[in-house]
Amino acid sequence: MTSQLPTAPKPPTADQIRRAPKVLLHDHLDGGPRPGTLIELAGETGYQGLPETEADKLGHWFREASDSGSLERYLDTFTHTNAVMQTREALVRVAAECAEDLAEDGVVYAEVRYAPELHLAAGLGLEEVVEAVNEGFRLGERRARENGHRIRVGTLLTAMRHAARSLEVAQLANRHRDSGVVGFDIAGAEAGHPPTRHLDAFDYLRHENNHFTIHAGEAFGLPSIWEALQRCGADRLGHGVRIVDDITVAEDGTATLGRLASYVRDKRVPLELCPTSNLQTGAAASYAEHPVDLLRRLRFRVTVNTDNRLMSGTSVSREFERLTEAFGYTLDDIAWFTVNAMKSAFIPFNERLALINDVIKPGYAALKSEWLFTETAPTSGSVSSRG
Repeated sequence: MTSQLPTAPKPPTADQIRRAPKVLLHDHLDGGPRPGTLIELAGETGYQGLPETEADKLGHWFREASDSGSLERYLDTFTHTNAVMQTREALVRVAAECAEDLAEDGVVYAEVRYAPELHLAAGLGLEEVVEAVNEGFRLGERRARENGHRIRVGTLLTAMRHAARSLEVAQLANRHRDSGVVGFDIAGAEAGHPPTRHLDAFDYLRHENNHFTIHAGEAFGLPSIWEALQRCGADRLGHGVRIVDDITVAEDGTATLGRLASYVRDKRVPLELCPTSNLQTGAAASYAEHPVDLLRRLRFRVTVNTDNRLMSGTSVSREFERLTEAFGYTLDDIAWFTVNAMKSAFIPFNERLALINDVIKPGYAALKSEWLFTETAPTSGSVSSRG
């Protein structure tokens, strides 16, 4: 009788991916509310603009509306989520449920971003918005622990690139950096709104030794990435998928990097890739054609993210499921993406290291042991290597 051992690691199951410890760096608070919560909040606030009043139908509407291939049309869907996120109670609830949902999906660390200036219509001030969201995340973390899950959530305060409040929001982020706010971001349509319009905010943050990421290289190309890095000094690139425009792949598979791509790789600039969102906004044609695998093989600092869970009908686990189907990724590959993300987080080095060594690596080791046991368990006509 012979021993049958696996010749190569097989892709993990959906359940293993869900249970794997994961890290999320690019997720928008107003892009992830539960459809049922939106309907209830609309009823409480009197908002009558929702296109559907049943949770399943509303979730489907958001996904359909976001599949236009246009970033501008994609951004229009946020009119409805932000409309009902204007009170302290609503912000606390949405933030708490966000933490719970991420923890249920196996996320152990997340940085969730939102624009405080978009939540002032009902009379809240910027400080009140930040305090409400922070309260919600702490509540969600406690509820997650009660349900047997561990998660830590930091927030990024976002300024809108078409508006003129970026310095004010940067100062707000700096004031709350010891109470849950870990950094700053700018977002919104890239075309016609270069990040250099906000240099005063970035100069201020660098002066204060604070962290920031910039949405760049999503709908707009290499000039947006270059400005974000070389003119503004971004620590990370929100999306950054268009860096592939500076990479030439020959017929034999040999890749040649341009100077900007070489700089991004050499400096280990984290790329906050969001595969499903990229497909929706036209930055990639399919999962199999998404540059994430090329960038992984070239050893860029690649991370995998959700962007907007409601609009994309996704989660971190679903993103990895789709990439696993497209590229045959193993638990080792998913662990590589996860450690990349944790290395790139905006919390202190020792805290990042503790999560990597005490939570992430042991979590993947346990899953791999489980996989090995399953693969080598005795079957009819074979002898287990354990036997």
